Amino acid sequence: MVDLDKIDRKEVIIKVAQNLFSRFGLAKTTIEDIARQARMGKASIYYYFKSKESIFKEVIEKEGAELRRKIQQAVASVDAPQDKLRIYALTRMESLKELANYYNAMRDEYLEHYAFIEKARKGFDEFELDLIARILKQGVAQGVFTIANIPLTAEAILAAIKGLEYRWTIEVPLERIRENIGVLLNILFKGIEKRD
Repeated sequence: MVDLDKIDRKEVIIKVAQNLFSRFGLAKTTIEDIARQARMGKASIYYYFKSKESIFKEVIEKEGAELRRKIQQAVASVDAPQDKLRIYALTRMESLKELANYYNAMRDEYLEHYAFIEKARKGFDEFELDLIARILKQGVAQGVFTIANIPLTAEAILAAIKGLEYRWTIEVPLERIRENIGVLLNILFKGIEKRD
């Protein structure tokens, strides 16, 4: 039989740690901070987790799953391939603003030595490339896009979005992000060459 109290306590620890990590980062957050905020003793924290890093791993996995779910739901909510790309990019940027721990884990070089971070980064890159490629294939099948090399195009779109994410998620207000994504995708869809 499942002990619901154990599940609830573990969830409390994860939620408290998620908040502390997003405010202070992994390096500056201590087990004592987590225990104090969760109103538990350090021994209780260690009962559920071996280390602060194992708590961070759970937080990253939770936020990564949430990000994927949000993106998948958003993309499934529209039909046209152009709208799918637009809502993918927008949902990605909006969600990264909310999921600070996941965003920092994907970006911060000092976290690279954690195997679970590298696994999360690689897994999310593969998820995004696959998603973009499927949208592009749908667009080609519908006659909306003409693409000679779908994998390379998917990689270029992802590189463009990732290249802009730091500045956009940190410095740009949400409404302007929506406008910027529209401009970026307009360039992608229509190109920059003058048409006669």
